[in-house]
Amino acid sequence: MFYFLRHFVPFLIYKIMPKSREQKQEIIKDLQDKVAKQKASVFVDFGASPAKKIFQFRDELKDAGCLMQVVKKSLLEKVLEKSKETAPSPEAMAGEAEILEKIKAMKGQMAVIFGFTDEVSPAKISYLASKKNDQIKILAGILGKEFLGQERVMELAKLPSKPELVGKLLGSMQAPISNFVYVLNGNIKGLVCALDAIAKKK
Repeated sequence: MFYFLRHFVPFLIYKIMPKSREQKQEIIKDLQDKVAKQKASVFVDFGASPAKKIFQFRDELKDAGCLMQVVKKSLLEKVLEKSKETAPSPEAMAGEAEILEKIKAMKGQMAVIFGFTDEVSPAKISYLASKKNDQIKILAGILGKEFLGQERVMELAKLPSKPELVGKLLGSMQAPISNFVYVLNGNIKGLVCALDAIAKKK
């Protein structure tokens, strides 16, 4: 009961209480900061999941340097609109426009999982949570400035995270040091794009 009062009641109040203009502006500013800092994000719908499971999921994300936030789609759209307007190049603007249109087409209440430490963890933890709780549904994601549909988020979730890759390399003394440096500095987005290209050839 204490767990419910401590965690679920504030969460419920956040969802149902109307926001003032100032509060909305604060939320938009906070979202802009998170979008700018994130390496990847995943959109999920947790449906009628029990409160305890939602907060267990949240704690798992927190331990991996991720953050779950329930947002109104209209506020997220305003953030993405501003990102599009301030894009540094026509290519970046086109990418932001595509993300915005895809988000607008999504239905229902959603939570955003922001990943701040690596590109894989938000997708991986969300995927594992959805396997244990069928109320949690992965809707889509963003990797860098690229929109990922549900299937590509699943592909990303099945890749090893950066800590896992580092652990494997440390466990193999035969691996050249150059490989180790490559993994530390490598762009996982490129690996996802390569997987996508392979899948298209099949």
